[in-house]
Amino acid sequence: MTAFAAKTLPHAYDVLAPDGSEVRLLLALAGGSMAHFRLPAGKVSRAVRHVTVEEIWYVLGGTGEMWLSQDERAEIVPVSAGVSLTIPLGTAFQFRASDDGPLTAVAITMPPWPGAEEAVFVDGVWDATA
Repeated sequence: MTAFAAKTLPHAYDVLAPDGSEVRLLLALAGGSMAHFRLPAGKVSRAVRHVTVEEIWYVLGGTGEMWLSQDERAEIVPVSAGVSLTIPLGTAFQFRASDDGPLTAVAITMPPWPGAEEAVFVDGVWDATA
């Protein structure tokens, strides 16, 4: 049996993600992991595609946009507090924060995040600034 755990959101970020966002690691179990992401106001992430994981995001604060692309389908989704979205395996994505404040979200990664080599850089729709 896996022991239960609790954790408070750290003040400082743990790592800078390959896409350029600040990552605060939360908790993980065998089937998935959870992290908090923060992209500073006015910044644009690098576009990436994951190799083995898929994610579910829930936006906590700020406003911005998320570009998602699969094969011939692509769309830009407006994001703000309360919006949830999925990033299925193999989906290219990029996000940007509006100038009025940072974009913050929590995300579940399934299976757990294996490390920086998981993200493969792809061409996005915006020039990255993060």
